[in-house]
Amino acid sequence: MKKKNIKILLVDDEPDILEIVGYNLSKEGYQVITGENGVQAVKLAKKHKPHLVILDVMMPEMDGIEACEIIRQNPELSETVITFLTARGEDYSQVAGFDAGADDYITKPIKPKVLVSKVKALLRRFKNSSSSSDIVKVGHITIDRDEYKIRKGKEEIVLPRKEFELLALLASKPNKVFTREDILDRVWGYEVVVGGRTIDVHIRKLREKIGEKSFKTIKGVGYKFVV
Repeated sequence: MKKKNIKILLVDDEPDILEIVGYNLSKEGYQVITGENGVQAVKLAKKHKPHLVILDVMMPEMDGIEACEIIRQNPELSETVITFLTARGEDYSQVAGFDAGADDYITKPIKPKVLVSKVKALLRRFKNSSSSSDIVKVGHITIDRDEYKIRKGKEEIVLPRKEFELLALLASKPNKVFTREDILDRVWGYEVVVGGRTIDVHIRKLREKIGEKSFKTIKGVGYKFVV
């Protein structure tokens, strides 16, 4: 996909952030749509169906966490990548962001060139998962990468993007132990820097939705999917 066809929704209540980040992304050739609060984020996402949404957390009218949750509930935006760009770097804030369905969490301040690099990595993940059409069946779980759906027996389960990719990776080779480094590289991309608890948060959410016994922790190493 050419850059000129890629739409990025940037939402922040700070005019300087909209101007600086928007300029650098536009300079790279992306289509940039901007908003100033969570309410606008939801409306603009529904209208433009962006490939990537960059959200601030603390915003008037509706914060970024709530906006992210609402966007994630829209089936038409199931493939949209969402990342937070915020000055709040606390662990609990990051956990709340991932729980809301975000794919990444970027902390301000960040140099424009580094942010552009992270955006490229996030969009590469969008391209990789969108181009796959495999259907994987492992035990009672069916993973349809083409339709971005998970079925547990007859039950259909909707997962945020990174939870889906993490499950797809682990289930691709049942009983194989994937190291934490390998998971970070293949699910988040080596250019994206995420917190140390990121994988743990996503595994916890998968255990709640898929089943506690389906995921085994190998202390000091990583995780595996158990059939």
